[in-house]
Amino acid sequence: MRVLLAFLLTLVLLLAGPVFLLASGAVPTAVDWSRIDRSPVGLAPDAAVTPEAVVQVYAARVLSWRGAFGVHPWFAVKPAGARSYTVYEVIGWRAYRGLSVVSVSNRDPDGRWFGAQPALLAELRGPAAEAAIPKIAKAAAGYPYAGEYRVWPGPNSNTFAAWVARAVPELRLDLPSTALGKDYLGRGVFARAPSGTGWQISLFGVAGLLLALEEGIELNVLGLTIGIDPLDLAVKLPGIGRVGWFESKPL
Repeated sequence: MRVLLAFLLTLVLLLAGPVFLLASGAVPTAVDWSRIDRSPVGLAPDAAVTPEAVVQVYAARVLSWRGAFGVHPWFAVKPAGARSYTVYEVIGWRAYRGLSVVSVSNRDPDGRWFGAQPALLAELRGPAAEAAIPKIAKAAAGYPYAGEYRVWPGPNSNTFAAWVARAVPELRLDLPSTALGKDYLGRGVFARAPSGTGWQISLFGVAGLLLALEEGIELNVLGLTIGIDPLDLAVKLPGIGRVGWFESKPL
């Protein structure tokens, strides 16, 4: 009985954040496909007037009720002298059509994700970006789950973001606690943290522990993340995301 009560209490605490977001209306659940906004938000440098190389990593809440739990990330890159961006991301519906889930396109680098405002998670400019771009392309091409997609516990778009980030540690990418699926390691158990500043252990993406300088301490319970970031004086909560002394990020 005590074990059952403890499990139920844990489940209630894990779901408190997502339920709050849904109840407050912070995450829209009704989808009007005719009015979905994919326009850019002005976070990416204009490729036409920016000669230097640029690498940016974005994330935005996913569509409908799932946005109370997770985000969709992507990598936008522009080599030196290029007049457009290339965007790398994983899109689940492609698997249902027998395609690789890895999408490589020239869409707006900072476009809204089906109406959701993106947040900039990491950025490189100049020579550092130029060196990172081929690493990102190689990691995307070598993504081991290109033929499969699962919203929970993975592999999904956040699994892809973590995979690429490990190949490009200079990004020091701290994926938000709402990046559901970032801890999925397939049959593996140990891996570097996505930021490259620590290590993690994960059991099929549903339980695990991450210790890293950039991310701090993260506990994965049923795929949801609870954590503490001592350097930024912040806590990470399921659904809510990062809440800190210096900043509060909805992602």
